[in-house]
Amino acid sequence: MNTTLVNTDTLAGAIVKQVDLSRSILLVIGFSLFVAVSAQIAIPLPFTPVPLTMQTFAVLMTGALLGPRLGTAAMIAYLIEGASGLPFFSNGHGGLMYMMLSPTAGYLLSYPLAAFVTGWLAEKGWDKKFGTAVLAMLLGSLVILLVGWFWLTTVFGSVATAFTMGVAPFIIGDIVKVLLASALLPSGWALLRMSGSKK
Repeated sequence: MNTTLVNTDTLAGAIVKQVDLSRSILLVIGFSLFVAVSAQIAIPLPFTPVPLTMQTFAVLMTGALLGPRLGTAAMIAYLIEGASGLPFFSNGHGGLMYMMLSPTAGYLLSYPLAAFVTGWLAEKGWDKKFGTAVLAMLLGSLVILLVGWFWLTTVFGSVATAFTMGVAPFIIGDIVKVLLASALLPSGWALLRMSGSKK
């Protein structure tokens, strides 16, 4: 039985074509683990409780590669894995209490929506050119920053403090990650065309 959960308009879909349910589950689990590994590449910052990680890069790439359905499913799987106690959040943290009450809770809970946004735009072809890929990745990154910012306003009780702690320190890093993701996606399509896998 084949299904179109992996849309052929996304890079992963163009490579694997249609996949059955078991392969879809493997993709979801595999990309949830990709995000978990990226969360351990973390640099603590002395002036904010939110570390600098490669996690957001992995979230955006997951959405763009898998599309909105499987990308969102992978992020939900990641949150379930971390909430169950596995050390999948930044710096080896895990557990439901950490996911719901830590300063990073807003960022974590934004991941399914961010993956959906980038995945939906990738299905529309935004990942095939650098300029539109930048816009898609920026929109996904904005979702993460805005939800994280909103959460931190409840933690600190101040919009300005939350911005200083949870948005401003990450703008440059997010731009670098957006540019990296936006360069990789069109390059992947170009390699696929050169290989003759995608006419």
